[in-house]
Amino acid sequence: MDEPALQTLEPGAADTTAAAFCERLGLWDEPARSGRPRLVAAMVGSADGRATVQGSASGLGSPADRSVLRELRTAADALLVGPSTLIAEGYATVLDAHQRERRTARGRAPEPLVATISRRLDPRLADVPLLAEPQTRMLVLTESEAPLASAGADLEVARFAPGALTGRAALEHLAGAGARVVLTEGGPSLLHALIAEGLVDDLVLTLAPALVAGEGRSVLHGPVFDPPVALRLEDVLRAEHHLFLRYVPVS
Repeated sequence: MDEPALQTLEPGAADTTAAAFCERLGLWDEPARSGRPRLVAAMVGSADGRATVQGSASGLGSPADRSVLRELRTAADALLVGPSTLIAEGYATVLDAHQRERRTARGRAPEPLVATISRRLDPRLADVPLLAEPQTRMLVLTESEAPLASAGADLEVARFAPGALTGRAALEHLAGAGARVVLTEGGPSLLHALIAEGLVDDLVLTLAPALVAGEGRSVLHGPVFDPPVALRLEDVLRAEHHLFLRYVPVS
């Protein structure tokens, strides 16, 4: 299966692929960070910073963006996705067949664990297509005692005491499940919370060639960081008019 080529912006550098980009990040073999998994955040935003078009991030993506996201998923032990994002984007079939084969060839489960933090246990999660996929392993972290039934997926509901379900607690739970690399795909509120706790190790930001304007959420939604979180630019790639930027937060 042909992957869209990614152009590096360094003079004389050869084109690369999403798979090669993820290999270079060391995601397959990266050890845990300070007793918790390495956390990579992947987000797409418009040139003016909006996270969605008409309520969905799909209008900002491209074949190359999809390839980068799926390769990041391929190398991750677990995905951490906000419940509103799972619902709004209708999550289903997180990997393609050839990516599952590469995972099993490297001794991994065919698909990463899909986890979400839903403190009040949003009942709409029951309608997310992933819960009907038998190959899906899904973990719902909640402070609610409400029930949630699976429609076919391997579902675990982990219940926390009120106020105890932080981003760090979620990562510690995922570490206990064997996760060394976790990919979070937002949404904007979850990403804000994880950055606020100082948990994000890498931010892969796709900049879409579009201006959205309006009052929609930006790629980061929440109170102002004071002072702002400083970032160090590590990689810049291009596929047609989309840019792929990898930042590392500077502590």
